[in-house]
Amino acid sequence: MQSQDRKTNRRSFMRDSVTYGAGFAALASSKILGANDRIQIGVIGTGGRAGELMRCFNPGPNAFWAGMPQFKVGPVSGAQLAAVADVYEPNLDRAEAVAGPGTRKFRDYRELLDQKDIDAVIIASPDHWHSKMLIDALEAGKDAYVEKPVSHSLEEGPEEIRTLERTGRVVQTGTQHRSWKHYIQAKEIVDSGALGTVRVVEAYWFMNLTRGFETIGQQKTDLSKLDWKGWLGSAPPQEFTEMKFHRWRYFRAFGGGTITDLMVHSLSTIQWYMNSPAPSSAVAAGLSNDFGLEWPTTLSCTLEYPQGFLVSYTGNHSSGMDFGSVIFYGSKGTLEISRAAFALYEETRGFKYNSKSQRWRPDPKLYVESEEEGTSENLRNWLECIRSRKTPNANLAFGLELARTAHLSNAALISGRKATWDEAAQKIHLV
Repeated sequence: MQSQDRKTNRRSFMRDSVTYGAGFAALASSKILGANDRIQIGVIGTGGRAGELMRCFNPGPNAFWAGMPQFKVGPVSGAQLAAVADVYEPNLDRAEAVAGPGTRKFRDYRELLDQKDIDAVIIASPDHWHSKMLIDALEAGKDAYVEKPVSHSLEEGPEEIRTLERTGRVVQTGTQHRSWKHYIQAKEIVDSGALGTVRVVEAYWFMNLTRGFETIGQQKTDLSKLDWKGWLGSAPPQEFTEMKFHRWRYFRAFGGGTITDLMVHSLSTIQWYMNSPAPSSAVAAGLSNDFGLEWPTTLSCTLEYPQGFLVSYTGNHSSGMDFGSVIFYGSKGTLEISRAAFALYEETRGFKYNSKSQRWRPDPKLYVESEEEGTSENLRNWLECIRSRKTPNANLAFGLELARTAHLSNAALISGRKATWDEAAQKIHLV
């Protein structure tokens, strides 16, 4: 059994964690960085997402496609990519090409953490490594940017918070909507009361990945350049397959499927706008697929929040029409927001068809498009907080709230039962 202190800490870690950030961080900072000092960054796990993050610092002629062709990737200044770590040698070589000459390469991320001149790290490994690498980085005195989800299981959260509280580092999570300019503007509209009472929030994310799954078998990973045992880490020993290596997110030992990936981004907007850190229950269902995956590629999830509203999320990887949006339906107005833009509609009495938009909606009262991909802003906010020792926008406590909702939803999906959240015990119950 856990000690009473540990139980108390477990119950209160999400509630109390938001209060400690700046104070402990100021005490723990081992290096005072001036405005002109370049923060030295190491990158751990240098696959696809890490490459996108790195190109925010060194955009070059082809930055990265972020889902919308009009997006610009504004260069992030004030930092230098100094070292990279990965268990797969070709990933290291590609990362070195992005980071530039003189970049140090390591096959073991712990050797990178041993480098005294590295101030901070970006963690973009498979999900099952996130918690371990984050804790190791904090213990090594590094500030961290960790991709979502910030935990692979509910049990990992309290130790992450305890370590952050003890070390006082600055942690930003990869839920970039919190720093994206038009998301911040839309949040102000919600806070103003313009929507009235919101009872239903609809979210969806459609990405056609069928062709990508179909071609995985054609890839030939050079196993002589891969430390497969090191890649598995805490996961059970198992044979290498191209699908597990390239689509690890859809296997339970390594990732949490669409729910901990794309749905977390929708949740980051919903729980932020609605000031609601945890749903009271979740139900979910998914469809089987033809690729031998352990998580469905088409799913539906409904969340009930104690504040009195429902969230309906739909995810699909066999089509890409409409990409992804979150729609807040209020008694006074409706707000639809995506990474491309947001639109605010006033509620009208009766039904009126808009032939121009071909929808049962009036023209928007306010329409704002995004011009810059929000990852750059999230990284800038992280660097600013490294210098100021303030708590960043997408802080660890917020990231763990999102992960908790995702774990609750996956529990419902796996069991086929309603999953409820016990706030007092910090546990999931299946009904």
